[in-house]
Amino acid sequence: MFCPGLPLARKRLRAVETRVQSHAEVKFQDIRLYLVEKKMGSSRRNFLTHLARSKGFCVEDVLSNEVTHVVSEDHQASALWAWLKGRGLKDPLKTQVLDISWFTDSMGAGKPVAVESRHLILDTLPILQDSTPTPVTVSQYACQRRTTLENHNKIFTDAFEVLAENYEFNEIAGQCLAFRRAASVLKSLPWVVERLRAVQDMPWLGDHTQGVIKEILQCGRAFEVEKILSDERYQTLKLFTSVFGVGPKTAEKWYRRGLRSFTDVLAEPSIHLNRMQQSGFLHHGDISMAVSKAEAQALGNIIEEVARAITPAGRLTLTGGFSRGKEFGHDVDFILTTPELGMEEPLLLAVIDRLKQQGILLFCDYHASSFDMGKLPCHRFEAMDHFAKGFLILRLEGSQVEGQELQRAEGDNRGWRAVRVDLVSPPMDRYAFAVLGWTGSRQFERDLRKFARVERKMLLDNHMLYDKTKKQFLEANDEKDIFAHLGLEYTEPWQRNA
Repeated sequence: MFCPGLPLARKRLRAVETRVQSHAEVKFQDIRLYLVEKKMGSSRRNFLTHLARSKGFCVEDVLSNEVTHVVSEDHQASALWAWLKGRGLKDPLKTQVLDISWFTDSMGAGKPVAVESRHLILDTLPILQDSTPTPVTVSQYACQRRTTLENHNKIFTDAFEVLAENYEFNEIAGQCLAFRRAASVLKSLPWVVERLRAVQDMPWLGDHTQGVIKEILQCGRAFEVEKILSDERYQTLKLFTSVFGVGPKTAEKWYRRGLRSFTDVLAEPSIHLNRMQQSGFLHHGDISMAVSKAEAQALGNIIEEVARAITPAGRLTLTGGFSRGKEFGHDVDFILTTPELGMEEPLLLAVIDRLKQQGILLFCDYHASSFDMGKLPCHRFEAMDHFAKGFLILRLEGSQVEGQELQRAEGDNRGWRAVRVDLVSPPMDRYAFAVLGWTGSRQFERDLRKFARVERKMLLDNHMLYDKTKKQFLEANDEKDIFAHLGLEYTEPWQRNA
């Protein structure tokens, strides 16, 4: 028998249930869920909605810009993203689109669980792609890209740097270089990467790097990077290698011996630190802090005054990150030379001796010149050039820095700090090559050498430029001459932050 009142009673009951759920206590204010009904079905969606609300989750009945987590069950990724694309969300990148497994895990835990790779719906991202993307041509060589300090893709490049450093600690050179190259490409882009397709045809962005980009686009972080950052071995090696004079191999050796802190190292009687490491620990608080540009300029004034007192023709040039426009760095690099060939090394020794007499030389590791033009060209690049050089730690007084205070740790009331300084002294006829090599960045220099070798059949390093076809050395008075020899448009130092 037909009962006209029954459907109405059911509707009233459902309305009452909805009102009860809407007044349930919301424990997780930063999470707003939306459950996709398609494939899930209305009955199961209602059940899951009630379950989530009973555990303190906020579940929205309508998809809106306030939703933080979209949950789908048994749904093809392409169809889901196509559906989301048509919902008119202002910023779909801020919404995490997750498989039902994340919801199930969260219900079991009684709280939102961390998003893992298995929770993501990442097969394809049409919502992040234009139907007709604008082709972008990016050179494979950093020396043909303009890279300023304005990094529009820091969220990706920071992740790549962590991965590269971890591969370096594990002595996997190929993967380390791959992520550094990928970071270099993204740093050169004058726009923010918001679509995966925008980078798919770019050089040095392979499956692994694109996978990291995809995760970050989807959920704002890369799980592989988070795992590395929480790894004890990575943290310990990073700590140990922050000490002046301690490289990855020494850090690894200490780690394998069970050492985990500076206290452990310094208390271990079987460890004998060399002079550089002793100074590194002694002044770690200072030299692990950033050096400001004003501090670098103050040190330059001190060294230049000393050099000019020895020989008025002495020439001092600031290189490294500060010459590329950076406001802060980890040390200060200078090229010191004189027009009189053969007198550059005596000048360097005299400057170091004068700094010692003034009481501001805290440490010096001097390397005599082994430069011999007769042994060039060298067909194998060496990381360290053969010019005379001194790796120093200098005492910088606060009164010598103009316009700002010294960079110091909180509570440090000393009027001075220790700063790492590298002084390199090439012959004047090698000056242009030394300045170019020490200006950096490392990836820019690596690609510049590769471009010379592959594209121009030339050999380039900090000492010379050699044309293998003509079998002759090419002279250069300044950096512009070197770029001209290579057939490259001159790149200003502030555009070399690759």
